Amino acid sequence: MIFDIVFIILLLVAGLCAWQIARTDFRRRIIPDVYLFPLLLIGLTVTHFFPWPNSTTDSLVAAMSGYILTSITGFVFTKIKSDSATPPIGFGDIKLITVGGIWLGTNGLAIALAVACLGGLIWGISKKQKFVPFAPFFVLGGILSLIITTFLI
Repeated sequence: MIFDIVFIILLLVAGLCAWQIARTDFRRRIIPDVYLFPLLLIGLTVTHFFPWPNSTTDSLVAAMSGYILTSITGFVFTKIKSDSATPPIGFGDIKLITVGGIWLGTNGLAIALAVACLGGLIWGISKKQKFVPFAPFFVLGGILSLIITTFLI
């Protein structure tokens, strides 16, 4: 009973953190660490101590691979577009993808990234935006990925 209540409270706090991350990135184009680090710690706790669709090992592998791949992608795009003052991938986005890897695992992270990139591309083209806030689309992709990996795969 207590175990279930703690699990629900952790999920509610994680949902609140994800909402604040998406909202802040959409409004101010920044992902604050004050919401990102609790989401990271809750993700590690949930994947380790509670029944979750992926294992702790898979979560850590996904987090490391997500961090490395997005860091390399950001570095390459920064070198290609050296005339721009702002990098195409912010460090908050890199940290968010790392946290997403902990929550979603390798398969879930791939699904969430695909949904987020497609959604951001469609939104950016339709609004004719130069900069697209990535966090709202990644949070939506993460929720869809959790639903897909939990119930369909």
